[in-house]
Amino acid sequence: MKLGVSQSYLSMEWPLVKFLLWALLLFVQIHEHIACIEDERIGLLELKAFLKSKTNHTELLLPTWVNDTKSECCSWELVRCNTTTGHVIKLTLSSINQEQNYEDTWYINMSLFQPFKELRNLDLSNNKIAGWLGNEESNCLSKMSKLAHLNLSWNNFDKDILRILGALPVLKSLDLSNNQMEGTLPSHESNCLSKMSKLAHLNLSENYFDKEIIRFLGVLPVLKSLDLSYNYMGGPLSSHELVNLNNLEVLILKGSGLNGSLPFKDMANFSSLKVLDLSANSFTGSITPYIGAPSLKALSLSSNRLNGTIAIREMCALKKLEELDLSFNDFEGSLPACLTNLTSLRLLDISYNRFSGNLSLSPVATWTSLEYIDLSYNLFEGLFSFSLFANHSKLKVIQLFSDNKKLDIETENPNWDPSFQLKVLLLSNCSLNNPTGNIPKFLFDQHELEVIDISHNNLNGSFPIWLLENNTRLQMLSLRSNSFAGQFHLPSYRSMDLRWLDVSDNNLDGQLQENIGKIIPKLEYLNLSRNYFVGDLPSSVGDMSNLHKLDLSFNNFSGEVTMELVANCTGLEILRLSNNNFHGEIFSKRFNQSLLSLELNNNYFRGTLPVVRLNVLFLDISNNHMTGIIPVWIVNNNTIPLWNVKLSNNFFEGKIPCGQFSTLDLSYNFLSGSLPSCLNLENARHLLLQGNYLTGSLPKAVFNSPNLVTFDIRDNSFSGNIPKEIGGLSNLRVLLLSGNQFSGMIPKQLCWLKKIGKMDLSRNFFSGTIPYCFYNITFGKLGASEFVYVMYSFGWIPGFSLPYKSLLNKDSQIEGTSFGFHISIKIKFLTKYRSNLYQGLILDMMSTLDLSFNKLTGEIPPDLGQLSSIFALNLSHNQINGPIPKTFSNLTQLESLDLSHNNLSGEIPSVLTDLTFLAVFTVAHNNLSGKVPDMKKQFSTFGESSYEGNPFLCGAPLKKSCSPPSPQKSSEASHGKWYEVDLLAFFTSFLVSCIIFFLGVVSVLYINSHWRKRCFNLVEDRMYLCYYFALNTLKGLTNHMRH
Repeated sequence: MKLGVSQSYLSMEWPLVKFLLWALLLFVQIHEHIACIEDERIGLLELKAFLKSKTNHTELLLPTWVNDTKSECCSWELVRCNTTTGHVIKLTLSSINQEQNYEDTWYINMSLFQPFKELRNLDLSNNKIAGWLGNEESNCLSKMSKLAHLNLSWNNFDKDILRILGALPVLKSLDLSNNQMEGTLPSHESNCLSKMSKLAHLNLSENYFDKEIIRFLGVLPVLKSLDLSYNYMGGPLSSHELVNLNNLEVLILKGSGLNGSLPFKDMANFSSLKVLDLSANSFTGSITPYIGAPSLKALSLSSNRLNGTIAIREMCALKKLEELDLSFNDFEGSLPACLTNLTSLRLLDISYNRFSGNLSLSPVATWTSLEYIDLSYNLFEGLFSFSLFANHSKLKVIQLFSDNKKLDIETENPNWDPSFQLKVLLLSNCSLNNPTGNIPKFLFDQHELEVIDISHNNLNGSFPIWLLENNTRLQMLSLRSNSFAGQFHLPSYRSMDLRWLDVSDNNLDGQLQENIGKIIPKLEYLNLSRNYFVGDLPSSVGDMSNLHKLDLSFNNFSGEVTMELVANCTGLEILRLSNNNFHGEIFSKRFNQSLLSLELNNNYFRGTLPVVRLNVLFLDISNNHMTGIIPVWIVNNNTIPLWNVKLSNNFFEGKIPCGQFSTLDLSYNFLSGSLPSCLNLENARHLLLQGNYLTGSLPKAVFNSPNLVTFDIRDNSFSGNIPKEIGGLSNLRVLLLSGNQFSGMIPKQLCWLKKIGKMDLSRNFFSGTIPYCFYNITFGKLGASEFVYVMYSFGWIPGFSLPYKSLLNKDSQIEGTSFGFHISIKIKFLTKYRSNLYQGLILDMMSTLDLSFNKLTGEIPPDLGQLSSIFALNLSHNQINGPIPKTFSNLTQLESLDLSHNNLSGEIPSVLTDLTFLAVFTVAHNNLSGKVPDMKKQFSTFGESSYEGNPFLCGAPLKKSCSPPSPQKSSEASHGKWYEVDLLAFFTSFLVSCIIFFLGVVSVLYINSHWRKRCFNLVEDRMYLCYYFALNTLKGLTNHMRH
């Protein structure tokens, strides 16, 4: 009985005992966790003091690390402790020194980490550390016996660090990427590597190693993952380098300058290899007949120079392959049918190749395991129906960009129901649902989309608000360059996570919603340009605190720009308000200082530029009503140089400040004074000052500009000679000096500017002859590689990355989302009697020479006929004489030739009719004679005005005929003007008559001696008479002068 009671009592008390034991254990753990280990707390405070002494933080450094016994160090930022023992096991001290200049480096004292005996993970990345303090670093590191993971990336270590790190006995993972290690390893350092017997993961990417480093790393016995991407290896890859690395599971050699054939044959023993990345190198040829590594799961050959067809047998044998990236090569042919054997394939990227055939007949429909497929920019043809993806239930990413007009994408026929829920859909410029332009209906069934890009497809209808309502996780939506019309309304009942929105180049209209900033507060990029929006800009735009890029250009917005935009959006980098009807003052005391690019051109803004410096790289306020002087910071910014400034067509006045720039356009203002000699043009590319009131001569310092491409100072009052130093502008393409008061001879140093394409010296007072050496100048003879106006850009801001994780780490950015600052140079000049605006490729290709309205004399150098690429030549309104060179027939690209208002003589060369592109031709008001060229080819289009003012010219289209006069003349013809006589016949007959008369007189004198004697006596008498007359006259004058 007692035993039963005892057992019953024990059965009742045992759960209580267990509860008390658990409570005690929990109390101990909590107590241990709260009670920070004192030595380590002091060690952290000493570490903070050291870091503070070595960095230049303007803000508090590690503010939670305080010297207070009540403060629990395990709860401090960047510190992680073991929840059981309380020891510090992880320190994340990355980017501590981020505020220092890039050149500044420092050294760290590793003895400060000795108190942390249980430290397993240490991150010191991105701190610009150059090494260790003292000589005992190896001893210090050897005491860190538990350290398994070390991140020293983005510092300034050299390769000696590898010798020192050999003292870490249990290191498993080491990241030394983005440092200053170069060359290869000496033998003693490679021996130190062998001491890292536990090292399995090594990242040496983005250093300067040569390919010998691969061989030395073979001493690491358990190395499984090696990343050597973006080093400077060069040359082919062979078994010599790959020896002893056959245990690798991951090998990444991306962007290392390797070339030759693919090294698959030398990797036959890599039986454990699962991930191989050879992308962004220069491998050539086709895929080799043998591909080892039967365990391969991920293979990237992207961005090489590979060609040919896919090796069918070898590629199709990789049955474990899950990811295959062949993008950015030159592969061709159709996709092999045997690729259906790749039943594990999850990712396929064959974009930017030359694959062809009909996609509907390819293995695409059978790859039901696919999650990611990119077929962009190939040569596929025919109709591709999206219904082939109907059974791809795992599909998450579809990319199909195209510039191939032979491929049409159909999403509607036949009717089908998708089994997938996409995350990413990129269907840009691919003739989607042509010709109906209907938005794909299968999108109605998608509810997990994060990225949508269906731009450049000419889709129509109203703005698809349902895409935002159905996909609550949507981050990016691009409907750019379609035909959507009507009002642009977002769902107003909730806030969205949208980060990127582009509806530019559509037909949307109306006003923006007043609460647009509250609907999409997380937006980073908003592009509403090239639509028909009207009205004021809502003040709620200022609620988009994450906004980086805002483009409202080419609309009909009006009113003043809300101050909330320029003051509250502190992260805004790009602001485009150009080509609208905005007015008022925009520069306030609270103006955003984070902007890199500000475009306000073609509006009605007024006021002055701010006195306080803006840190923008690109500023365009042209075509507004701005006034005042140009502040010094425009061209004299000591922190961030304002490289590109466009202030043309405003009302700025005063002088041009000194400083430096890349592009400076101050055309059509009210600037005065001389061009400052302190203007620094060393890095200048474009200087445009047309239409101001600038005076004086050109300072020689201006020509210390080796990179100057455009020099336009037309329509000012500059005077003096052109300095000979102008010959130093070796890269100059456009030289426009017209409408000034320059004088003197045209310097021969202009002939040194061999890359000139457009030269305008008209409307000045130049004298002398045309330099014969002008034929040395290219005037359009430049290859495409030398074009400078086609795509002149600077700077680059990364775009939107694909939200997809893979073994190959394809962190690729979505095409069209990155942003560069493009500088568009527009120049207006006169050709064919019209003033045209040129930019881009046309500006690169257009070549002209204009010397009109000067005082040039002499003949036209025949060598000008060697300018075979010139489009327009104008020598009018000078005093040039002599003939028109026949060599002008070699100007095969000539479209405009103006030689009018000179003193040219002789005939017009008939060979000029070979100039088949000639659209404008005039030789009016010269002294030309003879027959005008036949009215054939282009000369059939030139009328009488092209030849007027040349009285000795004849032939069609002139009224004067070149045929000889008929023997019977009418009374009206007999009263014609004297110059209507055929001058050629007149002078010929006159000369013949003189010769006959002379020969007749000689013959008579020769035959009759009496007449000959009388003739000689007469001549002798007249000679004496003249002699004495002259003698008497001289004597009389002498006597008169004496008296």
